[in-house]
Amino acid sequence: MDSHSKLEKIMLNNCELTEKSCSVLATVLSSKTILKEMNLNNSRLLDSGVKEICEGLKNPVCELKILKLSDCSITEEGYKALASALRSNPSHLIELDLTGNDPGQSGVKELNDLLQDPNCQLKTLRFLGPAADEACQYVTGVVGKNPLLLRELNLSGHELGDARVNQITALLQDKHCQLNTLILSNCSITEEGYKALASALRSNPSHLIELDLTGNDPGQSGVKELNDLLQDPNCQLKTLRFLGPAADEACQYVTGIVGKNPLLLRELNLSGCKQEDTGVNQIAALLQDKHCQLNTLNLFYCSITEKQCLILTSALKSNPSHLRELNLSWNQIKNTGVNHLCDVLKDSHCKLERLSLSDCEMTDEGCSAVTSALKSNPSHLRELNLSWNKLGDSGVKNLSDLLMNTQFKLEKLDLCGCSITEKQCLILTSALKLNPSHLRELNLSVNQIKNTGVNHLCDVLKDSHCKLERLSLSDCGITDVSSLTQSLTNTKALQFLKELHLRNNMIGDSKQQLIDVLQDSNCKLK
Repeated sequence: MDSHSKLEKIMLNNCELTEKSCSVLATVLSSKTILKEMNLNNSRLLDSGVKEICEGLKNPVCELKILKLSDCSITEEGYKALASALRSNPSHLIELDLTGNDPGQSGVKELNDLLQDPNCQLKTLRFLGPAADEACQYVTGVVGKNPLLLRELNLSGHELGDARVNQITALLQDKHCQLNTLILSNCSITEEGYKALASALRSNPSHLIELDLTGNDPGQSGVKELNDLLQDPNCQLKTLRFLGPAADEACQYVTGIVGKNPLLLRELNLSGCKQEDTGVNQIAALLQDKHCQLNTLNLFYCSITEKQCLILTSALKSNPSHLRELNLSWNQIKNTGVNHLCDVLKDSHCKLERLSLSDCEMTDEGCSAVTSALKSNPSHLRELNLSWNKLGDSGVKNLSDLLMNTQFKLEKLDLCGCSITEKQCLILTSALKLNPSHLRELNLSVNQIKNTGVNHLCDVLKDSHCKLERLSLSDCGITDVSSLTQSLTNTKALQFLKELHLRNNMIGDSKQQLIDVLQDSNCKLK
């Protein structure tokens, strides 16, 4: 305080000062000095000590420009006192550091109001960590308000990038942030951004109840991060959006049925759940969403109609590349529904490996449409089930053409209950003879192929390239299996065949020949 003193800067940080020193410091600030900077960081001044210092700051002779009070155990009362003091003498202080103290919501408001005062000269005000402080400055620049005073923050349409997202996450992690709603739709946020947001909300989960991330691309790992966040018992989020409205509703609908987020599933099984139009529309919305990467979709016995099949197949056409297995068996999709499905099967992006259309009330027209569609894109399919549909002559002809295609590498063919005759069996087996090496399982049960049909089938079994492992011929009107047993014992077929079904055939005396087959050392039948 000596009038000859030229001291402008005093550093008393880390000096174990307490509130007892503050009255002396206030006296210095109230005196005519040239002191410009005072650093009291890391001192236990408390609110009582800060109030003493404020008495000095209020004095018109005080020309202090920089005051550092970080980690000084100051609370809301201290912040109010500082704001009041600086309003009464606003013209000199340009930097105030309060990091490491807890202003509470009212303290944040006091500081914010102070900054709105046109006489306030503060250029730098710190009371958050560096990252959160930067976030505050950025957000304030965008929305014109301090985000710590907001309950809702909307940054939709801003290209945030990973750096900005990290700033937003720093804000969310800060204990002073009490946002209820955060809207970040169409902000070009990537998987890394999603991870950062999920991590931030886990560290400070108590306030945010609505998060909108629609129009961004989380990728599979981002979806998983969000899902894990929702499982956190401390997470208060009630509304989380990152899909379009229709897909979002679909996720909620499917999650309600299967208990898991379908975007995290590779297999979705809704078998036996009757699907009304609303449910089918929601499943379609899910299939269209780019985040959906289902490999298997099982809609067995879901009461799906021709009209609903159109809705589903239209969705699959827009995003066909992930699906490997589709089961629509036991639905009333009929020929019309199957015709819509054929548009998907023809698509070069379709890589379906397993297709089940058992008991879909198709006639030879529908079966022909399926096999014709597969002829234009044959290389991926490995399993085809057309059981309990009427194959008819045209269906058998088209299927035979498909079986002869060397690109078609079918391993499992199920034609149970397709009204196949002896003549049609000849057409099918003639095709199989030309391309027999891939087929491992053939089901012709409940067809009237009789002894003649079995004889034709024996020509396939005799082929050295045939590696059939399972053959089902139950209820086929067979009375004599001698040609079958001869084919098995006289070729390599017996080395591969593991299952043979002949139930409900009146084979009579020829069953002794089957006994002989079973005693053969080459027999691998299980």
